[in-house]
Amino acid sequence: MARAVLDTSALLALLLNESGADEVMKVIDDSLVSSVNLAELISKLVANGASPASARQALDIFRLEVSDFTRPMAEAVGSMVERTRSGGLSLGHRACLALAASVALPAYTADRAWATINPPCTVVLIR
Repeated sequence: MARAVLDTSALLALLLNESGADEVMKVIDDSLVSSVNLAELISKLVANGASPASARQALDIFRLEVSDFTRPMAEAVGSMVERTRSGGLSLGHRACLALAASVALPAYTADRAWATINPPCTVVLIR
């Protein structure tokens, strides 16, 4: 059973062994990730020089459960624009928050801006 929803920044911290990776490692085996955040993660890895195949292989190490981005999720993401504007949250950020709120789990992120908004779920800052 899942215990957390991971933002792209949390997954990057783990993959790149950055500060906060230890916090993500504690929940990685019991985590969900939005398909939007998975796309964002692969995009960032490829943009930084990884091949698409090696980016997928890096993710295969983890047993992440991927949640499809559905119409209700899209509507939730769209409805958060005003709430998250002051923190500059992106569509990917809001996709993570919407998933976390929908399954009543905490969202793990390295993005400190999340602490400046009124999130619809518990947010765990990994650093």
